[in-house]
Amino acid sequence: MKRVFVVLSVIAMLVGAGSAMASATVKLKELHLDNSNEARQRGAETVIYTCMLCHSLKYVKFSDLTNLGLSKEQILDMLDDQKFEDRMMSVTPVEVRQESYGKVPPDLSLMAIARKKGPQYVYTLVTSYYYREDGETDNHLFPGIKMPDALGYSDTDEGSSDRSDVEAQARDLVSFLVWTADPNAEARRTIGFYVIIYLIILTALLYLVKKRVWRKIEKSKLGH
Repeated sequence: MKRVFVVLSVIAMLVGAGSAMASATVKLKELHLDNSNEARQRGAETVIYTCMLCHSLKYVKFSDLTNLGLSKEQILDMLDDQKFEDRMMSVTPVEVRQESYGKVPPDLSLMAIARKKGPQYVYTLVTSYYYREDGETDNHLFPGIKMPDALGYSDTDEGSSDRSDVEAQARDLVSFLVWTADPNAEARRTIGFYVIIYLIILTALLYLVKKRVWRKIEKSKLGH
C-alpha cells in the first residue's frame, strides 16, 4: 500500500530554481503555523511520500526525525529502500529528474528561509493552483510553474471541507520545512533561557559580594 501511495504521488514537483521570477502581484496568504511535533510529523509524512519523489533534504537525516517524537519503527515504515541513517535524498535519480523537468528540483532543507517570508511563500505557492479554461492547471503566484498540483488544491472548492484539509496539509508541510531549516532552533532557545537565568543569578551574587567587600572596606577606613 505504501509503495502504491508513493507511485500515485509521482506528480509532486516543487518550484525549480526559477522561482525567484514568481509574480510579485499576488499577495502572500496569511499563515498561522502549528509548531507542535504532531504537525511536523504530519508534514514529514507528506514530504517523504510526496515531495521526495523529486526533491531532497540533504541536510537532514531520517534519524533526525526522532527529534520530532517519531520512533525508529515509524520512520522505517515510511521508507522503501532508504536506511534509517541515510540523508533524506530523492528516490528518483538526478539524471531522470533533470531530463524530465529541464532542471534538478531544488533541495528543500532550507526552503523555508531561502527567501523573505519563506514560509508564507511556500504555503501560498502550494495553495494557489487553479484550472485554466483549457483544463490545464496553473498557479496564481507562479504562472507557468512546472510543478503539478501535488496536494490537489485545484480539485477542491472554496469553503469546502476538502479544501480545508488541503490547506491544513499545506500548513503541516510548511511547519516541517521550517523545522528542517533550523532543527536546533528550539534547543538553542532553551539553552539561551537557562543562560540568561544563570547570568541574572550570577550578577545578583556578584552584586552582594561587592556590597559585602565594600562594607568591610568602609569599616576599615572608619577604624583608621
